[in-house]
Parts: sequence; structure tokens; C-alpha cells
Amino acid sequence: MNSWAGRTASDIAAAVRAKEVTPREVVAEHLARIERLDGRIESFRKVRTEAALAEADEVAARADLAGLPLAGVPVAVKDNLAVRGEAHRDGTLATPDAPAAEDHVTVARLRAAGAVVVGLTNVPELCVFGTTEGVYGIARNPWDPSRTAGGSSGGSAAAVAAGLVPIALGNDGMGSLRIPAANCGLVTLKPGHGVVPAGIGNGDWFGMSENGPLATTVEDLRLMYGVLAGTGPDRAAEPPRRRIAAAVRSPLAGVSVSEPYTTAVRQAAGLLSRAGHRVRRAEPPYPLSLGVTSLRHWTAGTAVDAEGLDPARLARRTRVHAAVGRRFVRSVRSGGGRERLRARLEPFFAEYDVLLTPALARRSPAAGPWHERGWLRNVLANTAYSPFTPPWNLTGWPAMSVPFGALPSGAPCAVQLVGRPGTEAALLDLAQELERLHPWQRTAPMEDQYVQ
Repeated sequence: MNSWAGRTASDIAAAVRAKEVTPREVVAEHLARIERLDGRIESFRKVRTEAALAEADEVAARADLAGLPLAGVPVAVKDNLAVRGEAHRDGTLATPDAPAAEDHVTVARLRAAGAVVVGLTNVPELCVFGTTEGVYGIARNPWDPSRTAGGSSGGSAAAVAAGLVPIALGNDGMGSLRIPAANCGLVTLKPGHGVVPAGIGNGDWFGMSENGPLATTVEDLRLMYGVLAGTGPDRAAEPPRRRIAAAVRSPLAGVSVSEPYTTAVRQAAGLLSRAGHRVRRAEPPYPLSLGVTSLRHWTAGTAVDAEGLDPARLARRTRVHAAVGRRFVRSVRSGGGRERLRARLEPFFAEYDVLLTPALARRSPAAGPWHERGWLRNVLANTAYSPFTPPWNLTGWPAMSVPFGALPSGAPCAVQLVGRPGTEAALLDLAQELERLHPWQRTAPMEDQYVQ
């Protein structure tokens, strides 16, 4: 193989630990790839060229190099998390352009494990929407640059899908990891509440936002998740057979689901059934009020994050979103809506271990200046293609997006796995089984891509 760019994080770390390659060589190859290709997809807001090379040399000099799980692995960080020495702009001109004094705890854990931060990735303003665009660029899907990469971790997902980095850090408050992962053919895990340190924005969107990894393989996902959670990459030697509910109905009334996504669920269910799992068609008892509950929490989170920022420097869609949410902040803080939703869904998850759904309802919107368009148009576009992700932020339960099949355009399709609190390891095992039974192409076939 000619290059380390495009290799998995696990392969890179093993080679660095064995001193088959230096961290500087690995990082330099990825930086060169970013310089050549990122102009097509605009995944990065800031590339840390000199700082990353210096930090790679520091990793090489560490006395504990042989034991570092992410030794020399280039990583991208979503631009709403602090990276020491860099400003985190959160996709807006309204935040201060001042360098952070300390790393966010998740960034610190990645660096302690030997990872090298090569840059900060694009997000929509205040990470509000399921498309990624704004004053710092329009993040595009490497598989189909005419479509958005998704959001709000769209830049992180695009960077991994294009092979610019093997793994990236993002977060998920209403689907912000799972949406872009599904669009870009990646695997991701939104951990359950409290498993990975949060500290996102002004109160983690009332505890709904979680930090998590984006990767091209379940092995890499498991490795990065273990570093973030501080648990190590646990894996069952013989994963038990699971009781799986396969559901294709949208959680939100009035939102239809396109055929490629329903087909993906049915095919994945068939594979898992033939592998010995007990799979049944069963729809969770979503309340009719779920759409209203989701909108209240979504807008209220933005209202809190926008406090203290100059409204004149925010896009109109963001200002309207925050204004709508201000009237809901008090009721959302009470937590009653989330408690009622958990109580309604808990009996279903007593009967089933895992819920299998489409990751999205349809392909992502066209890439473009959504930040210049009206608030209602943005909300309707987001709701129409991503109704399956918000319930699991409201409950605080773990959920994954796993690539499965392709859309008519050739871009990836995906399914979602959801479990009860504390079942992250079980979801990872099931995702790894799907990967074995139905492998996916790891990275997008960009024109001069080194490896596929």
C-alpha cells in the first residue's frame, strides 16, 4: 500500500507503536491529502498544519508510545469543542476569536491516547441544523458533492468519508452524529447519557447532547469510543443472540419514509434473523406529541446557547430558532416531557433488546446556502429527512448509525440501532456483526483517492 492516508486508525496506531512509521510521516500524508481534496467538500474550518506536525513529533518522543491506543492517529475535532491554542467558533461570527486555554476533556483524552489533532471541522451556526453550511463554508458529502454532508457534525463526517482523517470527534443533540454518518457511509455511536463527558455549549442542550466518534469501521469506532469513555475497547467473545424489533414507521406523524431506507431495514433484519437473532416487526409506541416535544427541546437548546451572543451577528434562521425556543426553556428544564417519553417506551425495550430502524427517511437535501434561507424552510427540510434520530436524545439512550446498502444515486444508505441505557457494547457487537455480514466501502471514491 502506497500511503498511510486512507488506512484505519487501528492499522496506523499498530504501525506507529511498532515503529514501522513515524507519527510525523502519518500526519504529513494526511495533511497533504487535506490540502489536495478538502476544497471540494469544505470539511475543515481550520487546518493545524504546523501545530499538528509539532505534536506528531511530541507523540514520537513519548516514553509510553508502545502502549498508546491511538499512537500517531490523525483526528479531526468538531468546531464546538475546545482545542488548546485554537478558537472554537461554533460555526458563527458571533463567538470570540480567542484561543482556548485548555482542551475539552474529550480532546484531552484523545491526545493522551496518542492522537494528533489536525484540524477543526465545519458546523452549522451553533450546531442547530441537520445540514452544515455558513460563513466558513458548505460541507458536502464526498460520495455526492451535490448533497449536504448532513449536520451538525457534517464537517467531521465529510473529513472521515473522504479519507482526510481516519476518525473524527463530533457530538449529537438531535441526531448530529447519526445524520451525517448515515449520509457519508460512516459508523457512529451516540452514547447514552453520562457515558462520555459532554460539556457541549450551554448545558448540553438540557443533557440531550453527547460527544462521540465517527469512523469507517466498527473496530475503529470501538477503539475511539473506549478512549472517550475511558473504558477500553471491550468486546464480547461470543455475543448473545438478541431480541430485535424492526420498525420502519416514522416517529413523527406525517413524515413518510422512502423505499431505500425501508428496504435497508428489511434486508438487515433478514440477515440478523438468519444469523440467529430473534427479529420481529414491531413499531415503538411513539406518542403523537413527539414532534412538538422535539421542536420545543430543539429550539430551547438554541435559545440557551445564543444567550450573550450579538443577535446581529447570527443568521436569521438561528435568531428565529432561538426566539421560538425562549418560550419553552422553563418547561424543557423541568424534564417532564422526556420522563414521559421514557416511561412510554420502557415497556417496549423490556420486550426487545434492540430497535432497528432506518437511519434517515430520505436522502439529504442539496448542498447550498441553507443559512441564508428561511427558518421554516430549514425546519421542514430537516424534519422530512431525519425523523428517526431525535427520540433517543430525548430519552438519553444509546443509538448508532450503521452503513447498509446504497441509494439510487450511489451514495450510502444506513440503518439505526437503538438500545436501553448501558447497552453501548451490545450495539457495537451487533454493528460489527452487520459489518461482517454486509461489508461497506470505507471511503468515498474521490478522483485521486489512494485506497478505497
